Amino acid sequence: MANVDTLPIGRASAVIPSGLVFEGVGRRFGRKRALHDVSFEIKPGEVLCLLGPSGCGKSTLLRLIAGIDEPTSGRILMDGQEISGPDRFVQPEMRGIGLVFQDYALFPHLDALDNVMFGLRELPRPQRQEVAEVALRRVGLSAFADAFPDMLSGGEQQRVALARAVVARPRVLLMDEPFSNLDKRMRDMVREATITLLRETGATSVIVTHDPEEAMRIADRIVLMRDGGIVQVGSARELYRNPADLHAARFFCEINELQGVVSKGRVATPVGCFAAPELEDGTEVAVCVRPQGIYIEGPGAGIPARILQRRFIGPVDHFEIAVGGMEVPLVARIRNAPPFERGMDIGLSVDPAEVLVFRAARP
Repeated sequence: MANVDTLPIGRASAVIPSGLVFEGVGRRFGRKRALHDVSFEIKPGEVLCLLGPSGCGKSTLLRLIAGIDEPTSGRILMDGQEISGPDRFVQPEMRGIGLVFQDYALFPHLDALDNVMFGLRELPRPQRQEVAEVALRRVGLSAFADAFPDMLSGGEQQRVALARAVVARPRVLLMDEPFSNLDKRMRDMVREATITLLRETGATSVIVTHDPEEAMRIADRIVLMRDGGIVQVGSARELYRNPADLHAARFFCEINELQGVVSKGRVATPVGCFAAPELEDGTEVAVCVRPQGIYIEGPGAGIPARILQRRFIGPVDHFEIAVGGMEVPLVARIRNAPPFERGMDIGLSVDPAEVLVFRAARP
């Protein structure tokens, strides 16, 4: 197994990327609606993540792009030309699209080199072998050319699958949960190496994930999906700082939720009064306080509170804090926290920049 401390990646040759446009795309399976009214654009050369919980339609949309499945409404365009829709359907092998599956889909009876060569069947064998060897070198697996899949680690199998996908120089590369089968350390290493390779090739890349941190780390833009539709499209910063609704806020970060009612453009809570300028007086709201926006000091400063629990979790300490008027403890994540322990009285304050106010979600 290769040393995971370094995953050498050679420099890849660039491709001409394609752009994709989705116009009112829907997909039904009998009476079940898997996708509805999906409309957005992917720019040429962009690394885009489809993000959302299981069953939200991410993989279904990926299959439509690949041509493995067809939409039941709307259409998909590549470089301005319809590839799936009512007027035209381009077969998968004619789209110039590469696909890396979640389970990597390597052929168990072929070694790594032959697995990569499989995508180059139209070339003479000597040329196929030369191109495949270069691809394996790009992903740091030259020494594993004659290894079969069952001899490789999960990270090595993933890189073989990536080499097989990029060797054909696809204009669009699709990846379905490509890192989910790896342990955390290997996942971080392989993910960074993969993104480096994707940036070098310049291929338009669409990556499916259910992990918001992963999406924020790798994507130029994120498409947040829920129940077969699009909730929000934007950069990681845009989606984190300005989530479209309460559900989106919950998806990107652990939050403390407090209930309140808007009065004169503000809402009062046990941990402070916060602005709600765009909501009418009398509106029931959820006030969302991010754990990293909570600060603690000694007694007498800020809002009186008491520490119920403190746990060290590496970069930060995780606190559970009792506050008068709240039925559930407030959760705080504090870096370089003062030496306060369980049972101690403290003073608490909240950074308004880490507070979001939404209309209360319906039950």
